[in-house]
Amino acid sequence: MLKIKDLPTAPPKKADRDALEKETKKLAKRLADLQAVMNAEGKYNLLVVMQGMDASGKDGAVKKVFKYCSHIGIHLHSFKKPSKEEAAHDFLWRAHKITPKKGEIALWNRSHYEDVLIQRVHGWIDEERVAKRFAAINAFEDLLQFDNDTVIFKFFLNLSYDQQKIELQERIDEREKNFKYNPGDWAEREHWDKYMKCYEDVLNKCNLVPWTVVPVDERWYRDYVMLKTIVEKLETLNMEYPEIEK
Repeated sequence: MLKIKDLPTAPPKKADRDALEKETKKLAKRLADLQAVMNAEGKYNLLVVMQGMDASGKDGAVKKVFKYCSHIGIHLHSFKKPSKEEAAHDFLWRAHKITPKKGEIALWNRSHYEDVLIQRVHGWIDEERVAKRFAAINAFEDLLQFDNDTVIFKFFLNLSYDQQKIELQERIDEREKNFKYNPGDWAEREHWDKYMKCYEDVLNKCNLVPWTVVPVDERWYRDYVMLKTIVEKLETLNMEYPEIEK
């Protein structure tokens, strides 16, 4: 069983930043090539789930990891507080309607996991409902894989408690980051231990599609890990451009 306290938040001490940043750039360009083939072939689609505490770098990951990808066929969705309409449906309704179609990439900045994280932390749902939602999430992700050839990547952006404080304070101190400031982030920080317990359960109980734990205290290493994970998997699909029927 995974224990978050045992999971790294920083790169390995021997990691060569210069070398890995060069490799990251190559991987990002390769991802763009693979995206083009996937879009043309129209067989597979890609769902990238990014979960992590406030200031764990989800927005930055979108910018850096998918830097060279075409805007055509790639969609970004941010999961915020459910709208009145969304709240009137089952919790997966808002997720299912934005899953990617064949050839497309969907990027989820937070995701359906919010409904077993923030709601659980604040006691808005009971543990019986949590358990049923875990089962529903596993079934949902299995459905996407076997019924629509969806390749799913689930990234837990693992940020340390101390680094989060630094990142949140920068949103106050640095003018170009002021737009990110939200006093609610500091309020949620007070529930850190509860969030870690809930994330731990998610990592262990919703792992039919395995999670990739990404150390994010150093953002350059985040980009490398995510790109390496995605590109290596897509390479195994042996995707090809379709030929003209003659």
